[in-house]
Amino acid sequence: MSVLVLEKVSKSYGEGATQVSALREVDLTVDAGHLVAIMGPSGSGKSTLLTIAGSLEEPSSGEVLVLGRPLSKMSRAEKAQLRRRTIGFVFQDFNLLPGLTAAENVSLPLELDGIPARRAREAAAAALDELGLGPRGAHFPDQLSGGERQRVAIARAVVGSRQLLLADEPSGALDSVNGEAVMRLIRKACHRGVAAVVVTHDAQLASWADRVVFIRDGQVVDHTASPPDPDQLLAQSEHR
Repeated sequence: MSVLVLEKVSKSYGEGATQVSALREVDLTVDAGHLVAIMGPSGSGKSTLLTIAGSLEEPSSGEVLVLGRPLSKMSRAEKAQLRRRTIGFVFQDFNLLPGLTAAENVSLPLELDGIPARRAREAAAAALDELGLGPRGAHFPDQLSGGERQRVAIARAVVGSRQLLLADEPSGALDSVNGEAVMRLIRKACHRGVAAVVVTHDAQLASWADRVVFIRDGQVVDHTASPPDPDQLLAQSEHR
């Protein structure tokens, strides 16, 4: 089943001589259980693709479907509900709530969806343990390192029953060991049916994907269904 479909999606900013095209007729399909990595140079439109896929921004043209539902037909309230219940986001700036502990940040979305507090806390603790953060669950974000905050954000995105995970550079603040722990957690989510899209410059991370899509100047220029070794992936992304 296709969880995410982008059909001829374009996005432009500005008008006339100052108009800039961030995306140009991008087609992308991500099925349940699949991990797709998006690679390309800075400014190629990768992050814009994620925000549009997650209904945080509207395309200038084209259509986005999540679980078969076109986003253009949804009200603002319906999109908000979709983001809360169906989509897990990992942003580069983490977006953790400073007044909540790490465990509370992770369990909050579950509680908002009506899951009993005890079950939500247990699920949060399990996700934090998976990323080596069990002992840090009672700490507030400003008591955590950048890498620890990144892992809390990832735990929050994958916990529960969300069906689409959108991650922007999820290993950006992490060393190689913790980066692999993050990818194991994302892969585990995919094994239970989650569709994941990960924007990355990290060829090692991209090698975990089922498919790698290369974007340049807002257009899909290539893709591979069976990722080559990480060094080859990196060379491809730099020379397109």
